[in-house]
Amino acid sequence: MHNDIFCGDCLSEVTTVRVSKTTLEMLERLREKFKVGSLDEAIQALIRQQRKTAVGRAFGLDKGRIKPFTEEDRGEDRS
Repeated sequence: MHNDIFCGDCLSEVTTVRVSKTTLEMLERLREKFKVGSLDEAIQALIRQQRKTAVGRAFGLDKGRIKPFTEEDRGEDRS
C-alpha cells in the first residue's frame, strides 16, 4: 500500500484511520486552531509545525548567543 501524506491535495489516495473519540475531538480543535477545512489538513499542519520546531531546536541551539565575527576575530596579520 502506498500512502504519500505529503502530496498536498492528493485526495485520490486515501485511507481510513481509526482514532478514539477523544483524539477526534482534539483533531477537530486543531482544525479550528489552524483554520483549515479538513482533519487531513489539520494533521498535515501539525506535522509541519512539529518539523519546524524540531529544525529550530536542532539548528537554533546558539541563536542569540553568537555574535558576528569582527576583524579582531580574524587572527591574522593583514598589514
